[in-house]
Order: sequence, then C-alpha cells, then structure tokens
Amino acid sequence: MGDNLHSTDTIVIGAGPGGYVAAIRAAQLGQKVTIVEKENLGGVCLNVGCIPSKALITAGHHYHQAQNLDVFGLSVPKVEVDFSKVQAFKESVVNKLTAGVGMLLKGNKVEIVKGTATFVDANTVKINSVEGEKNIHFKHAIIATGSRPFELPTMKFSNRIIDSTGALNLKGIPKSLLVVGGGVIGVELVGAYANFGVNVTILEGQSDILIGIDNKATSIVKRNLKKKGVDIYTKAFVEGAKETDNGVEVTCEINGEKRIFEADYLLVSVGRKPNTDKIGLTEAGVEIDEKGLIKTDNQCRTSIPHIYAIGDIISGPQLAHKASYEGKVAAEAIAGEKAIVDYTCIPAVVFSEPEIAVVGHSEESAKKAGIDTKVSKFPFAANGRAIALNQIEGFVQLVTRADNDMVIGGQIIGPNASDMIAEITLAIETGLTAEDLALTIHAHPTLGEIVMETAELALGNPIHIVK
Repeated sequence: MGDNLHSTDTIVIGAGPGGYVAAIRAAQLGQKVTIVEKENLGGVCLNVGCIPSKALITAGHHYHQAQNLDVFGLSVPKVEVDFSKVQAFKESVVNKLTAGVGMLLKGNKVEIVKGTATFVDANTVKINSVEGEKNIHFKHAIIATGSRPFELPTMKFSNRIIDSTGALNLKGIPKSLLVVGGGVIGVELVGAYANFGVNVTILEGQSDILIGIDNKATSIVKRNLKKKGVDIYTKAFVEGAKETDNGVEVTCEINGEKRIFEADYLLVSVGRKPNTDKIGLTEAGVEIDEKGLIKTDNQCRTSIPHIYAIGDIISGPQLAHKASYEGKVAAEAIAGEKAIVDYTCIPAVVFSEPEIAVVGHSEESAKKAGIDTKVSKFPFAANGRAIALNQIEGFVQLVTRADNDMVIGGQIIGPNASDMIAEITLAIETGLTAEDLALTIHAHPTLGEIVMETAELALGNPIHIVK
C-alpha cells in the first residue's frame, strides 16, 4: 500500500457483488475510490457461493442427464465422474470471473487494498494486512461486508460438519450426506449431490422445505428430489451432532421420537449471519438492530450521513443482485443524485430441478396488501419447446390486478425459469399489463412463449389451452 492511499473520497469495504459494483459506479461518477477486501475479489458470491455452486449444479445435471438419454434414442457408455476435474472446472469458472472483477476495478481506476478494514472513527479506517497497519481517511464510506454461514453451538463446523463452502470444496463424492436446513442453499446443494448419486437426507425444522415459496412449485421440486433417492424429514428438530471415526452422527427428534442419522458428512445450512460484529461500527457511530443488521434509509445511508451500507448487512433478502443494485444507489447518492431504492420487484431464484423463480406479489401477499387480483397459470406441458426438451414439469403464473390487468407478480417453475423471470420483472418495473405481454410477439418455438400464453389466459382468450 502506497502513501497515496492515506486519503480517498469514497472507501468501499468488501469487494463482493455489492462492493465492487458500488466502487465502479462511484468511480464512474468522478469519485476517487478505494476498495478494501480481506480475502478474494468477488466476495462470497463469486468465490464460494452463487457462481461455484452453479458450476457444481451444472456438472451434476449433465452427469444425471447422461444416464437418462434413452428417451431421445441415445445410448451412452457408462458415464464416470472424475471429481477432481469437476472441481477444476468449478475453479476455472471462479478464476475467470474474479480476474474479470480485478480488471474492471483497475479499468475504472479504483484503488484495490488487500487487508481487513476496521473503523477507528467516522472518517478513518485502519487496514490490517501482511504489510502491516495503515489508516485511510475518507469523505464517504460504503460498507459491503456481506455475511457468513450461521454456526449452531450444537453443530460446530469441523472436518465432517461443514458449511456451504465446505460442501462446494469436497475432494471426492461422498457416499452419503446429511443436510440440516431445507432453504435455498441447502436444496440447491442437495440437488447437485443427488445428481452425482449421493445418498442425501434433508432434516428441516419447519413444516416444509423452501418456506415462503409457492407450495405448488415446491411440491414439484420435492417430487424430483425423492425420485433421486433424497429423504426429506420436516418438523425434524436436530439436537446435536458429533464426528465419528468415519463420518458424522446426528441426533434428531421427529414426531416425538428420537432418531439417529449417520452419514459421511453433515452440511449445516440454516441461514447466514451479517458481518457487522468486528468492523468497528461502534467507533464509527453506526447503529445496528437486534439482528446485527445496519439501519439504513432509502438511499442506503446509515445513522452517520456520510456512511452507507448495502447487501446482506442491511434488511431484506440476502441476494447478490439486491446488493449490486443497492451499491449503485449508494454510489449515486454520494454523488448527489436522487437515487433511492425501490424493492417493488426483486426476483429470487432457486436453482433446483426444475428451477423456481419468483418476483413481485404472490397471490397471498397481494391479498394481504388489499389488492384484488386475478391469478393465471399456464403449464410447460402445453409448450412445444418444453416438450422437445422433454422437460414438461412446471408452470408460469401471473398475478395481475383485477381492475386494470397490470402485472404485479409472477412465479415460474420449469426449465430456464431463472432467465424467463426477467420478462415479468421488466413488466412489473415498467407498469405493463397482461395485454402488453400478450401483444408482444415471442419467437417460436421457445419457452418464453409461455409468458405470452399466460398473459393471454389472464385476458380470457388463451390459444394453446382450453379455458
């Protein structure tokens, strides 16, 4: 670190999808920007989260698909897995993207500091690095320190009791895997390892997996997981876990009965904790709530007006794209622009099989908001492209206002749901109606046509299903 780093206009703490985007946007708006990262550029998302998990999920999907090609008239010799090469592929994906982030930051003249940042006061951070300590003075700060897996006292992380990072970095394919927690991260990793032939068991304390997502969608995911041999136990209260000579043993209560489960590894996936406890927020005067989340206004400004916070450390869903969005708003607010956050339509995706994607209002949330709605659902089974792909499970569902047909929500379960949700997100963001979607010519044969067909159903004149 050179002497030119003693002061900066804007310091960004954390180089994940919130931090690096905020730094780039701030630099584009004419600020002198310094970004501090204690580990790797790209943060959890690029290094041990969103990106590597999708690489592993893709590899598992291809392996499972290669074993089930009879329906297409194809016969493949025995498919074998070299898991070291799977991991090498995953790492190559990560390395390309993290290198790209470095190039983008440097290309926008953002100064990159490797080290741990702690607030000394409301205008100074102390950097601890291999090169020693140094203070950086700033006019503005954006805190983007992200979150870490929540560790339970009864299941401390170890060689066999692992978090999501550990699950992504296994050296070989285990014979069996126990997963405590049936949320998004747990279900995605369960799907990946089940595709590789691992004997997987989910232990979920609530009444269902993927709580908060449309029941009709989660039932399809559960059915597919069970087809692959996954055992799912709900209302399962895990009392503790211990390592054994060859694996791990979990004690659990289900329906009043004590059960003991054994596996090679235990993945604990019960949520994430905000990284706000060791960064000197008290010294900076920044207020947090009882959950450790930083309190912010609609420009991501904290209780100290020139300090901002974004991503997993503030309220709302812990999503990479939410953090990126907030990073832009914070950078623009610092530059004096009138940007404010608008959370009307943040899409959320589960990379399960099939994928689930939701945005805006569900039927239930619209009712709670006092909105009179119409809910229209069109099946993938009536779409030519889906039939040709042999992936006919699922549906597109639109939630529209009953009085003017404005699109206010959408739920998709099916192949490529993660990509298809963008059209519905845009429709909500721009105030489009079902008629706008229905009048938009969609290429044929594509999965995207299902959105158009659902809109026509909402208007009462569907073509490819009988009303």
